[in-house]
Amino acid sequence: MRIIYDCLGGDNAPDAIIDGAIKSYEKYNITPILCGKPDEIKEYLSSKNIENNFEILEANSKIENDEKPVVALRRKKDSSIVVGLKYLKDDKADAFISAGSTGAILAGGLFIVKKLDNVDRSPIATSIPTKSNPFLLLDAGANVDIDAKTINQFATLGTIYLENVESIENPKVGLLNNGSEEGKGNKLTLEAYNLLKENKNINFIGNVEPTTMPFGGVDIVVADGFDGNIFIKTYEATGAMFMSSIKEILGSIKDEEVVAKILPYIKEYGSRFASSSVGGAPLLGLNKPVFKAHGSSSAEDIVGATNQAIKYIKNNVTNIMDEKLKEI
Repeated sequence: MRIIYDCLGGDNAPDAIIDGAIKSYEKYNITPILCGKPDEIKEYLSSKNIENNFEILEANSKIENDEKPVVALRRKKDSSIVVGLKYLKDDKADAFISAGSTGAILAGGLFIVKKLDNVDRSPIATSIPTKSNPFLLLDAGANVDIDAKTINQFATLGTIYLENVESIENPKVGLLNNGSEEGKGNKLTLEAYNLLKENKNINFIGNVEPTTMPFGGVDIVVADGFDGNIFIKTYEATGAMFMSSIKEILGSIKDEEVVAKILPYIKEYGSRFASSSVGGAPLLGLNKPVFKAHGSSSAEDIVGATNQAIKYIKNNVTNIMDEKLKEI
């Protein structure tokens, strides 16, 4: 199994990306393809006394987060995202993992790898931690203006992904809304509700509100990318504010023994929300598996994304999605 690693993307590139690729090779016996500047990659491998002759895919530029994705894809043909995705498209690899620019990965996935014929839009599916089990949010921001039919497709794509990659049987699907009652919402959510209710490929449980989602009880939440992105940003900011407040409280406690007793519990709680527990966010509905890892990904985060990619490939998720979407 051949997996491309974008060695220029992310806050901790290339070190964390290369380390993650090496650990994935050791753990899963995959063939890593290191996409980036050859001299930089070879120097790092040498510094770690790694003699394995890993395949290096030359790419000499990086698409920054503040660049316009489509323009950057056209101008930077030698960027790690463009080079890596073209290699994937040409059937020279089985999956692509990057912690780089989300916009460029999304645009590259659509314009280079391309979506399946039966997919209207390709959503980015992000795993959201909760008090109990995480849920998959899609779309998390790739498609801000969509119709009810597309939301219904998202539910099917998410269901197939969780069943085949995360081994969740008959996952519960909820529709992000401003009320739990069937008649709640705007024109889009009312139309989407009716389609979801008739979709035989999913386990639709109705509307879900942001007030209940942090406590779990649902496996998939579908929404347009506008509402989904606002939710995830608010959720992340609230979590950051909460942890910041906890640190201030701990800093005000003068008894070091008390702090020492409390701190392990705080760290354990915080670990539930760490990116390493999530792995990568798949761009669903493409012809090949593309995973967006967190921008601050560590080596272990890359290993987590690799594990997801392996299950995606082994369980033939792409073909299952293509077939199932013919039915709705």
